[in-house]
Formats: sequence, C-alpha cells, structure tokens
Amino acid sequence: MLNSLDIKNYRNLKNLRIDSLGRVNLITGKNNTGKSTILEAIAIYATKGDLNQIYQLLEERGENFKHTEVGRHREGNKNTTEYNIRTFSSLFTNRTVSFDQEGIISIGIIENTLFGEEKSTEESVSLRFVLYHEEIQKDDHGVMISRRRIVLENAIDKQISYKVGVEIRVGNSSFILPLDEDRPYRLGYRGLEKNENFQFIRTSNIDKEINGKLWDLVTLTEKEQYVVDALKIIEPFTERIAFIEENSRERTAVIKLSNSPIVLPLLSMGDGINRILTIILALVNSDNGFLLIDEFENGLHYTVQEQLWDIVFNLAQKLNVQVFVTTHSEDCISGFQNILNRKDNLVDGKLIRLDNKEGIIKQVEFDKEELKIAADRNIEIR
Repeated sequence: MLNSLDIKNYRNLKNLRIDSLGRVNLITGKNNTGKSTILEAIAIYATKGDLNQIYQLLEERGENFKHTEVGRHREGNKNTTEYNIRTFSSLFTNRTVSFDQEGIISIGIIENTLFGEEKSTEESVSLRFVLYHEEIQKDDHGVMISRRRIVLENAIDKQISYKVGVEIRVGNSSFILPLDEDRPYRLGYRGLEKNENFQFIRTSNIDKEINGKLWDLVTLTEKEQYVVDALKIIEPFTERIAFIEENSRERTAVIKLSNSPIVLPLLSMGDGINRILTIILALVNSDNGFLLIDEFENGLHYTVQEQLWDIVFNLAQKLNVQVFVTTHSEDCISGFQNILNRKDNLVDGKLIRLDNKEGIIKQVEFDKEELKIAADRNIEIR
C-alpha cells in the first residue's frame, strides 16, 4: 500500500508530493488540476512501467500519433522516430523532450532516511528520453549473438552512430525502448517486475466484455455475494446476476429479481445499477492491490453514494485494496466524510484537494478530523 506519493514531470504534475495516504483516498479539485493524472501515474507505478498500460493511456487521450503511409515511405525511419517522440513527449510536463536528469518522469514513495525524507529509488518508476548506441556482437558467420543498448550520458561523439529511445526504469532495473520502430510497443516488453493487482475505472463504465471477464473470476465464490449485495443499494429485490452471450463476441449482464420470474437485461435498469456493478466487480478483483475510479459519482444519484462508500470502505479493508477516487461532486465528498467519520469505521482515509497556482499544481491534505471540521463549518473543499 502506498503511504505517500511523489510525482515529478508527469503531464501537468511538475512536482507533486503527497506526504500521507489512507486506504481510501478521495481526490478533488477544479478542472485541469491533475485529478485523473494522479490515477494515471499510479497505474504506471502499479504496472511497473508496463508498455501496454502506457499505450492505453496515450490512446485514451488521443496522443498515439501515427504517421501516414505516405510519410513512412517518403522519410522512412526518420519520420517514425519523430512521431514516436511526439507520442511519448505528451507524457512529460510541457511535452518537453529533454535528455538530462532534470526532465525525468519519476513516480514513487517518500521514505525516512538518516538524511531526512527522501524519495525511494528502489520503489520508484521512471521514464526519460535517452540517446543510445547499439553494441552488436556477431559470430564467425556474421550471425548476431548479442545486442546491448548503451545510454550515452555525455556529449555525443559524432563518429558514434546513436539513436533516440525511452528508458523505463524500475528501481535498479532498466529497459530502453527504441523509437525508430514502427510500433515499438509490440516488442513484448511487459514491465520490469511483477505488476501490482489493480483495476482502473474511467469516467465511463468498463465495457461489457471486461465486466464479463471480471464476473467469471468471482463466480461461485463469496465475492459473488458481495456484488449482489451492492446491487441491492438500487434494487433491493436483486437475487442473482449472470452474463450471457448475445453473439460470439459480446456478453451482457442480466438480473433475476426475487419478486419476478422474468430475467431482465441489467442495462434496462438504468445507469446507476450498471455503474455500481462496474465499481464492485473492479473492487473485488483488486485484492492486495489498487482500485482507481475516475469520477465516482457518474451515473449515481446522490441518495445512493453514501451507501456505496460504505461498501467500498468495508471491502477495501477486507480484501486489502487501496482505493483512489476522483470527484467533482459535493454529494460524493459528503458521503465519503460521513462514512470516514462514522464511529464504527476502522478504515483510514484521506481527502486530497488539488489547486492550480499559476500553472503549478499544489495539494492540500485533509484527514478525517479536518474533513469533519470543514463539513461542520460548510467550508468549500471541492
């Protein structure tokens, strides 16, 4: 579990430091303050720099800039490299392409040392642009037997042939991604260490195919009942759910109510119950890892949000999941605060508000006592 978070040079988070985190964390702030960006950074951290995850984030923001067939044939690898640099530069603050240490994206935790608080290098994930030289060894028949990519840290020798790449580092292990490849993410790089278990719910629901796969993982376990109980927040007569095939490529959720013999498509029952299904399926499949939810309140009436928070707090503790949620909603904050400060609640939580001060993102942290005072005095903290 992350007890702190330090992010440098990732998108609009030039230098963000959150000194302490809880098991359940709610992130608020105006538009363009980096709420979703924090979730992305945690996703990169949890997957240890997995390229598939990075490219998914780029695709969702429309930042995987693909060159045209005409440009490829006309300029060859030069054009490919330029487009890949443009793609990866969108991850860096101000889209800066820098080859020095100051421009490195770094995502990690803060630890106490003999020299005070410092960022943990062993627990951090970093990305940077590099210039590198390929050292190739061949056998007596001219067949390549090994290839090393060596980063050129100092001034470039014009007699050395060098390329541009992105170095992904986790602790003391690193990998150089070449940017002269047409589709470099297909090289099979899957992160340098074992990924943390996590689920990431975007502003829209996880698609039906993913929900179906998550359901298959909990069918006939106690987690199946957790999902059914959560759906009862909106439909108290929920008895069972299942996923059935509509065609060879698509499955859809159906629900059986205890007061009716008819099996209904869950989609027919509105956005709220489908949003809860997505959140709880993701939560029960995040054991010993992270659950990331962008805009918790989407599709949910204010009257059900506190009840859902209650379930999230309980299951996060039971399944050892650390939860990070963003919101714009006052009702969402109110429900979070009410559960966090309830006398029988034993789960710790934090609210982090992000502010944009002349282009610099700063955070204000609220523990449960401070959050209750803000609520009692009607202090605006969105």
